Amino acid sequence: MTMLNKDMTLCISLSARPSNNGTRFHNHLYEALGLNWIYKAFAPTDLAQAIAGVRGLGIRGCAISMPYKEDVISLVDRMDPSATAIDSVNTIVNEDGVLTAHNTDYSAIAQLIERNGLDPASSVLLRGSGGMAKATAAAFRDAGFRDVAIVARNEKVGRALAELYGFAWIPELGGHTAHIIVNVTPIGMAGGPDEHTLSFPEPTIGSASVVFDVVALPAETPLVSTGRAAGKTVISGSEVATLQALEQFVLYTGIRPSDEQVRAAEEFMRAGQ
Repeated sequence: MTMLNKDMTLCISLSARPSNNGTRFHNHLYEALGLNWIYKAFAPTDLAQAIAGVRGLGIRGCAISMPYKEDVISLVDRMDPSATAIDSVNTIVNEDGVLTAHNTDYSAIAQLIERNGLDPASSVLLRGSGGMAKATAAAFRDAGFRDVAIVARNEKVGRALAELYGFAWIPELGGHTAHIIVNVTPIGMAGGPDEHTLSFPEPTIGSASVVFDVVALPAETPLVSTGRAAGKTVISGSEVATLQALEQFVLYTGIRPSDEQVRAAEEFMRAGQ
């Protein structure tokens, strides 16, 4: 492992509940590629000060996780089209003190929709209304899905998101079912108050063909494990995390690792969960 030194390039992540996913993924690739870089996760106590630190300390890249994906918009200098299109940020790149915001969540979701051959004629229940929900809803819309319902208790935010993409809004799951169910809330996230809670009731899971959870930690959330046990096609948050982290890595370093290097980094990341 490279010894810490004054010439190292630093990248960080900011999250309310940091995990080791990004830290292990990025640092593994830095070492594999012989880069004098290091990656560290933080839980900021003051978001504005943290972003000022990115600028003032010359930190090259900064990953943004829930719940800061929209709050950082006012703190950056430029918005890449990937972030502007959905008013949500998950990546900041620092070029000589100029901070440009990007969003690699969208491309990750879009790739997983394509890889898994999800049928645009399928009905979708998408639970959530935050920044990640925007990226997910946009990816489904752009993949040709039209029968989508946004499930969100907050009518103002939920209805606005639904109307933005031409979808329906419902305040509660109730007895609603769909071919594809997608959790884009913190329900099931390790360390949270709902860590052991199912984000969809079992009858809804039983009626679905595809179970999709964007929560990356743990890899086997209650929704993922229940979906697997029921024999459903399962798309996990770990898959999302790998794809979006890869695109962040490319934005930060300008290097695209080989498929073999990415697989090794993903295995290393999952071993730490």
